[in-house]
Amino acid sequence: MGLGDKIENAGQKLTGKAKEGAGEATNDDSLKAEGQADQTKSNLKQAGEKVKDAFKK
Repeated sequence: MGLGDKIENAGQKLTGKAKEGAGEATNDDSLKAEGQADQTKSNLKQAGEKVKDAFKK
């Protein structure tokens, strides 16, 4: 996993957490769900990069 990918994934995860928190604070279920989806996408990308790294070894 390249450094750029790690930074991008971390940013997406933080954005997701912020959206989720804002959704909870405003009782906006749509924003909360969007934040959770962003976090899930970030986790899946990280897992995919780890698999690619494992095959490079």
